[in-house]
Amino acid sequence: MPEGHTFTLQELSDRFGISRTVAREAMRALEQLGLVSSSRRVGIRVLPASRWAVFDKAVIGWRLASAEHRPAQIASLDALRTAVEPVAARLAAENAEPEHIQRLKELATRLVELSEDGAGNSDEFLDTDKEFHTLLLVASGNEMFAALAMPIMNVLEGRTRYGIMPDEPELEAMRLHLALVDAIAGGDAEASETTSRNLLKGINEFMDNKRGTGRG
Repeated sequence: MPEGHTFTLQELSDRFGISRTVAREAMRALEQLGLVSSSRRVGIRVLPASRWAVFDKAVIGWRLASAEHRPAQIASLDALRTAVEPVAARLAAENAEPEHIQRLKELATRLVELSEDGAGNSDEFLDTDKEFHTLLLVASGNEMFAALAMPIMNVLEGRTRYGIMPDEPELEAMRLHLALVDAIAGGDAEASETTSRNLLKGINEFMDNKRGTGRG
């Protein structure tokens, strides 16, 4: 439905063959997400995207599932990730616990192995990559960065679920995961931030090149 479109609960009930109670509960859920607003005088009105709860998992999932909205959603998530992760890496060099570093190294090693095996589009690669970058945000010691893990990780999920992630990711970019862990382990904040930026830049450039050649 276009922005500004209005409709009633009765119209929903008739269209989907549901009770007004079910229709009302559905609209309450969408209202909490900022997708619609309701009033007795106007009815239910579709709100602009600027009002949406853009960090909500459901909203992100719906946008990723839409061929029309998917590119913009991935671009937004990429921009958020690029802004947050390098700073989180800098903080991790100062705040990461030994168990964080050990696990990050294990995950980075596995990412390289899976890339070498041509398994970059596998569920195991996705799970490993998500755990690595989630743990990086947690290791920053900043609880607000850690809370951003869920929306940020949706960009990894979207690339894999919708066939954007290639089977053979750029190995040099994958090996930067190991270099990033080494920088964090050495307590080098500047190197950690720089390596994280280079890692994200390398991955994004590789993805852009693959899209340009028709793969993914």
